Amino acid sequence: MAQGDSQAVQEGGALTGGCACGAVRYEAHGEPFHRTLCHCKDCRRATGAPAVAWFSVHADALRWVRGRPRWRRSSLPVERAFCRDCGTQLVYRHAGFPGEVDITTCSLDDPEQAAPLDHTQAASRLRWLHLADDWPAYPGARVN
Repeated sequence: MAQGDSQAVQEGGALTGGCACGAVRYEAHGEPFHRTLCHCKDCRRATGAPAVAWFSVHADALRWVRGRPRWRRSSLPVERAFCRDCGTQLVYRHAGFPGEVDITTCSLDDPEQAAPLDHTQAASRLRWLHLADDWPAYPGARVN
């Protein structure tokens, strides 16, 4: 295993999380993959943050256990889900990857469980954001 690539610790076989107000809760089953820190403009605008940590799971591995998020199409191939009460960004799905869903890492009860391992859309990184890590940095989307 690469440095920082420890297996996610899971409660009852699932990663658990939800929004800030608790109206929406989820379980994500299976090992998370594509653990990344995204620097794209769309993610920044959707969250108001300089970069967003995401991890992916298989689409059928995500289960809403309390409430349901509101979905918004942010571009032709992309939908994002957020809590309609508090606005917490929760999920991203891309029509080009129907078998997977991305979940905001910091919506986890314990974000350490799926810490990022690389940077995507690094060509869009804000010049003033300086990170002291040695993760791989992909100028655009990760090449699978």
